[in-house]
Amino acid sequence: MNKQNCRIAALQMVSGPRVGDNLKVAGHLVLEAVAQGAQLVVLPEYFPVIGAVDADRVRAREQFGHGPIQDWLAETAAHHGIWIVAGSLPLAAAVPDKMRNATLVYDAQGVCIQRYDKIHLFGFSKGDEHYDEAAFIEAGDQPVAIDTPFGRIALSICYDLRFPELYRALAPVDLILVPAAFTDTTGRAHWEILLRARAIENQCYLLAVGQGGRHESGRLTHGNSMIIDPWGEILDRKLKGPGIAIADLDHARIAEIRQSLPALAHRKL
Repeated sequence: MNKQNCRIAALQMVSGPRVGDNLKVAGHLVLEAVAQGAQLVVLPEYFPVIGAVDADRVRAREQFGHGPIQDWLAETAAHHGIWIVAGSLPLAAAVPDKMRNATLVYDAQGVCIQRYDKIHLFGFSKGDEHYDEAAFIEAGDQPVAIDTPFGRIALSICYDLRFPELYRALAPVDLILVPAAFTDTTGRAHWEILLRARAIENQCYLLAVGQGGRHESGRLTHGNSMIIDPWGEILDRKLKGPGIAIADLDHARIAEIRQSLPALAHRKL
């Protein structure tokens, strides 16, 4: 498959508890990205719903292949003729009181052609902040990369970023996607460092799109969505609030870097 250069966009949000409201915001961001020439747009983790408690997301889960969130994604992709990566949405799990945190990829015809379920589940406790995703999420177990007209794309979600072996298992790829809802505490400390490291060590583009701001529940997410090139240069970023980061994926740039510094070819393990 010949790989096409393309314009990619990260659609940063500050999602709330009402799915309909969040889809309206996402729709406006899609329009903004399309107006700037985006061919592949990526939404953040939990773009359809972030409520006051974890149970809000569990209640919003859909059966894979059915439901208003998935219908909206398919219709929006087909209407604009673009690829949409749904950063993550809650899908039904085998365990009745849990969910799967899943990324879905829709092509320009509105067909869902790939699914990735988050493998690494976040746990964090510091002061008044406590997170235990394993309490309400059923983990995935399969790394996923997908071949597209724009190149090979590695899928991941948020906490996966801290596990470089996931991306090594999928290498070589042309683009890594990291939809997230990073906490502001951990984001200020590690987000940019980890993102740039993953792009540099895999010599590929990386698009990271976060939830970014103060949510109705009071939760503060880090945002700082960005697109990074294979040399670790930040091409565009959006710090806080709803908005987009947009840049071009250039396959000649990937080839140039891999030729001048053939680190992937030098791997021993």
